[in-house]
Amino acid sequence: MALGSRRGGPSQVPEVNLVPMMDVLMSVLTFFIIISMNLTSEQIRSVDLPSVQGEGEEDTDAPFVVGLNAEGRILLADQVVDEATLSEELGVYLAQNPSGYVRLKADRNLDYDDISGLLLTIRDIGGGRVSLAVE
Repeated sequence: MALGSRRGGPSQVPEVNLVPMMDVLMSVLTFFIIISMNLTSEQIRSVDLPSVQGEGEEDTDAPFVVGLNAEGRILLADQVVDEATLSEELGVYLAQNPSGYVRLKADRNLDYDDISGLLLTIRDIGGGRVSLAVE
């Protein structure tokens, strides 16, 4: 046999292993997903959201405003009330405004337990839609 001669058999087709390539693609995809989530959350903070009300529209269902002062006392119209009075007033409001909602204005120095306790009380009364007021 000569040095330059070939064997006379079937030629082998090289195999391509796609698993390492897929691992790299999934890693890159995961990286971009995580980065885009972080960038999106930073941009949301600087967005100036429009108001829900259009021009010339009136708010037909004004919210029922409940306050919670630094001592943990419930306030309605700047008057300290107990849970029974809150239940009565909120019940009347929800009967007159079925699609109305409650706005809770709690002092920033309160513990979360105090606020969540009042939220549970409002929910038990029937106020399923509560928004928290912030500055």
